[in-house]
Amino acid sequence: MLPTRPTPPAYPHVRFTPAVAWAAGVALFMLGAGGCTRSAGVPLTESRGPDRSAARGAGGAAGTAPVFTDVAEEAGVRYRWTNPGKPPFNILQTIGNGCAFLDYDDDGSLDILLVGPKPALFKGDGKGRFADVTKSTGLASLSGHFLGCAVGDYDNDGFPDVYISAYRGGALLRNQGGKRFTDVTRSVGIAPQPWGTSCAWADVNNDGRLDLYVSNYVRFGPKTDPQLCESGGRMTSCGPRFYQPERGVLYLSEGTGFRDVTRAWGAHEVQGKALGVAFADYDGSGRQSLAIANDEVPGDLLQNNRGSFRNVGVTSGTAHDSRGEVHGGMGIDWGDYDNDGRIDLFVATFRNEAKCVYRNEDGFFAERSAALGLAPAHPYVAFGSKWLDFDNDGWLDLLIANGHVQDNISQIDKNITYEQPTQLFRNTGGTFFEDASARLAPNARRPIVGRGLATGDYDNDGRVDAVIVDDRGAPLLLQNRSAAPERHWLSLKLVGTKSNRDGVGAVVTAETGGLKQTRRCGTDGSYLSASDRRVHIGLGAATSAATVTVRWPSGLVSVLRDVPAGRVVLVKENK
Repeated sequence: MLPTRPTPPAYPHVRFTPAVAWAAGVALFMLGAGGCTRSAGVPLTESRGPDRSAARGAGGAAGTAPVFTDVAEEAGVRYRWTNPGKPPFNILQTIGNGCAFLDYDDDGSLDILLVGPKPALFKGDGKGRFADVTKSTGLASLSGHFLGCAVGDYDNDGFPDVYISAYRGGALLRNQGGKRFTDVTRSVGIAPQPWGTSCAWADVNNDGRLDLYVSNYVRFGPKTDPQLCESGGRMTSCGPRFYQPERGVLYLSEGTGFRDVTRAWGAHEVQGKALGVAFADYDGSGRQSLAIANDEVPGDLLQNNRGSFRNVGVTSGTAHDSRGEVHGGMGIDWGDYDNDGRIDLFVATFRNEAKCVYRNEDGFFAERSAALGLAPAHPYVAFGSKWLDFDNDGWLDLLIANGHVQDNISQIDKNITYEQPTQLFRNTGGTFFEDASARLAPNARRPIVGRGLATGDYDNDGRVDAVIVDDRGAPLLLQNRSAAPERHWLSLKLVGTKSNRDGVGAVVTAETGGLKQTRRCGTDGSYLSASDRRVHIGLGAATSAATVTVRWPSGLVSVLRDVPAGRVVLVKENK
């Protein structure tokens, strides 16, 4: 007779079966002095980058030519994620990994970080080619059960640093002048995490220094019972409801080190089981609040009240879906999709759950995904997700990486697959999202085990690109080949002086041609990943922005007028 459990399974068809040994899968993760060993994702050899000339003739946003094409192989981004041992895999083995776009050497060209047991860094030349610099930058010595990453210049020296989250670990990598990374985790006071997932940098007290939040998932280890669950006569991964929650930690920067202020700030008053995190000044207070996507428990929204957080997830309307039910929250992102000047929230969810779009209505939120046309996303398990203006029309679109969490789900239900297609939704004036997934090239929409997703203009052509983790294979580098010459763009690289140097948390407002856009500066959001910190603005037919206003975290305001399109503009605070 099965033992009684206080909660039902999170995944359909799954029933708990006791005494399923660690050897069924978790023995693959052997703990040792170097952390957990897992079949390593490893960087491969460099190759010549793609030829951009053919891409210029692709059709516009309303045409039929592919918008995104996977060019990872020819660009030289060669790496593989694998899951060792004999399936079925458990919840730890299918959690996935993250990725990042960052300019680690501040040369104006984006680089790519891929997170795995052996992280890899690829240096970009700004023209579409990448070279493996993992060894020369000191990352080859890293080893552990690494999962996600957060990118931010915590020491304000002009070079982005990286925190890598991990199962039973974590590493803060200080950037040494764009040449090497040094592990300073212990010396700055950051402790190993039980199961670190998504993480994010933000200046929560507006002192000009970036602080760090690391979310945690569930309590799980070699002796955790259950390891696997039964579904349709087969053993498979159990859902999160079978495990007790772990909770995130907030580290406040003190200049030379960090102090754990989780309890002091009230950041411990969360549900736990977090997979996605993102900061934003959603209420216009000038302070950074934190949204947390939790797995099968209510979502959290920690409102920043100057020195403390108050969890307003339930009262704000972001804790549940439109029916008042919990969902499997994975990826998350802030963005003003309807250009009303208020930052809205997206939460990626499990199969047959609404992919929630919470419309900001003066600090309270209404879940609008059904009316916005996102039903085509329901059949999939969504992870990495980002708002982006891929066609430069001035409206934020949505890119979602999908992949199931049970590797043998097709044996349990022949109508469901482990590998699932990436989806693209085009924003049509802030009132509806049309499914534009058919505009992905065949190699970009092939089914994958989608997990991390990051965005950034890696070839500096004014079109936002993406990198996606396929947790059962190679990364996808999605080159944006949309060709609409009548649509213009503008990119802002912010440099704080009184505020943190990256300008993280700044709010940018661009006005032109009757359209007013509000965009935020940050690298966080999505799932286990970090994106380009530059603020991208699609201008549509306008050849310049009439005004661009930057509201810095310090409270200072910069105003630029008649800013020409088609360039990256450096904006310094107080200049």
